[in-house]
Amino acid sequence: MQNALEQHLSRYDRGGRLIRLRRVQDLTGLSRSYIYALAAQGRFPKSVALVPGGTSRAWVESEVFDWLEQRIAERDLEARHA
Repeated sequence: MQNALEQHLSRYDRGGRLIRLRRVQDLTGLSRSYIYALAAQGRFPKSVALVPGGTSRAWVESEVFDWLEQRIAERDLEARHA
């Protein structure tokens, strides 16, 4: 059984680090408002509060990359059916 530190490091190795909004915008090409709108609709990964009750937010990097990979897969699927 892994201890808490090993679990944390394992998550970090899998891209579990947190990234801020500017990086999310750079990766996706989406605006701040559109990112938040998609997240509110359940169509984009939800952000994480960096401080409980605070306003600073970040996203799990691997979740953003997974979302991008899903967009690519959808595009490829549509291309096959066209």
